[in-house]
Amino acid sequence: MSKDMSYESVMARNNEIMKNAIGIDYSQFESGSIAFDYEKMMRETGYSLDQIEEIQGRYAVGNTPIIELKNITALARKVAPKGKGARLFIKDEASNASGSFKARRAATAVYHAKKMGYKGVIAATSGNYGAAVASQAAMQGLKCIIVQECYDSQGVGQPEIIEKARKCEAYGAEVVQLTVGPELFYKFLALLEETGYFNASLYSPFGIAGVETLGYEISMQFREREGRDPDVVVCTNAGGGNLTGTARGLIKAGALETQVVGASVNLKGLHMASDTQFNKKSFTTGHTGFGIPFCTWPDRSDVPRSAARPLRYMDRYVTVNQGEVFYMTELLAQLEGLERGPAGNTSLTAAFCLAQELDEDKIIVVQETEYTGAGKHICPQLTFARENGIEIKFGNPQDEICGENLILPSHPNLLKINDINIDKIRKSYIRNCLEHNSSNEISSEDIEFLARDTKSTIEFVNKALSEIKEANKVKNI
Repeated sequence: MSKDMSYESVMARNNEIMKNAIGIDYSQFESGSIAFDYEKMMRETGYSLDQIEEIQGRYAVGNTPIIELKNITALARKVAPKGKGARLFIKDEASNASGSFKARRAATAVYHAKKMGYKGVIAATSGNYGAAVASQAAMQGLKCIIVQECYDSQGVGQPEIIEKARKCEAYGAEVVQLTVGPELFYKFLALLEETGYFNASLYSPFGIAGVETLGYEISMQFREREGRDPDVVVCTNAGGGNLTGTARGLIKAGALETQVVGASVNLKGLHMASDTQFNKKSFTTGHTGFGIPFCTWPDRSDVPRSAARPLRYMDRYVTVNQGEVFYMTELLAQLEGLERGPAGNTSLTAAFCLAQELDEDKIIVVQETEYTGAGKHICPQLTFARENGIEIKFGNPQDEICGENLILPSHPNLLKINDINIDKIRKSYIRNCLEHNSSNEISSEDIEFLARDTKSTIEFVNKALSEIKEANKVKNI
């Protein structure tokens, strides 16, 4: 008798499908309440940092160069107050096989899948990770399916996502393309169950552990080059794995004084699951449509417990505007001779602004770059924006209204960062933990977990819990 493949039945089998597809029983980490054993889950990979470095080295991943951006640093100093203008560097992750840092995640996940006897891998992603998984599957001799959410209901696709589909297909992967909506996760689960392939999730311990080598390399390279760790590392933040893995690698290197800053493109007002708004944005990742939801509830991902937990490691969270990132992309190409894609240039835009806050002897590292291509380039993105009714002009990017216009700065001194109230994000996360809690009791273990998972204190958590409780009383009156 065939299985019931209706939406409701497949979603009801979620935990069973995931357990078979990733080989991890997540229930072993649970306490029955809010807290779970995060570090035990991370150890579930079974690989040390040295072993992951060795695995990645076999498949053209890792040991990427550090490049100092001397001309962009000089420009930052021209518009900064006297004595300010930290040195800017990038970690050139475009040098990895597949052209992005996500090759680190993919190499580890695909290696483990092959080791465990899976015949293929599946990933649900519209970003660079799909190309990374397809590349690594080709290298390591496994089949690959990439599930993409790339069209609106009129069949109009984002050029950046279509570009990534072509890249996946070039590596021999099968690409399943869907319209925006809840069918993505359903189709993903159905394919996992049907094929018996490995879930090469962005959010598994294998994926996040793969990024730890990036943070570790940054520390080691700067100690060799400059005799010290960088002062600030800026990470483009979407689902949180980039920042989480990099920060964990810095910690493993002993770089405990390095500040970790998350940066996202501001897409306030655009709903990521809206069909009508899907093509009103000019960024498919690295934006607040992912960054904020995944900070405030990381366990919304395609595994029962996400290993990407950015609030656990984030010291500061800033946003930049779409026009500013396009401008910085051109700046990098024309001042430094480096043409790179928009995801890494999100954090470069933030770093350019942060440099103006710090003294000239400080060091800021943009911890990743990505390849660029036909659909990811500025020209098709701006053309697509115009076709979707977006006004494009020069002026002050702070006047940009998402979904209406895209403003390129008329002068570099107009590039600005906007700080997100990270305490507000922390409180939202704590509120979500309460709403998803199956128990009415909050234990001391739960409070300690929340303090670690928000990089705060027990006092902060207790105060937040009191405020939430009081707000709920008022709401229920």
